[in-house]
Amino acid sequence: MADKRGERPAHPLAQSRPRQDGRPRQGRRPLPPGEQFFTPGATGLRRKIELRSAAPLVFLFQLPRWIAPAVLVALMLAAFAVSSFWGGLAVLPVIAFVSWLAYMSWPSLGTGGRIMRVALLTFLILVAADRFGAF
Repeated sequence: MADKRGERPAHPLAQSRPRQDGRPRQGRRPLPPGEQFFTPGATGLRRKIELRSAAPLVFLFQLPRWIAPAVLVALMLAAFAVSSFWGGLAVLPVIAFVSWLAYMSWPSLGTGGRIMRVALLTFLILVAADRFGAF
């Protein structure tokens, strides 16, 4: 898809798309500056997941900054408050979200960041196992 000058953008999701009349969209934050939107040289499963994750990541970025953390905190509070099967169900979306973000950011992380993500996921899995009665 070429623009009016015949140039192709790097990727359609890598920049905030203007409306059809050429004006920028109102109320939307532009995507953050960065070196790459996708992992360079990614193939196979990583490439497929990154391509499928591009739209949800852009959607999350367009939301007010407080919504995602507020939802995650509410789910974790529910998981801690309810020590039954329902508490385990409350922590499952948190595990899924943190796992997805950990997978997406893994190539750009150092050793410390990787250890922290593995520790967080281990903690969340232990909370879910406790609520489901595995312990």
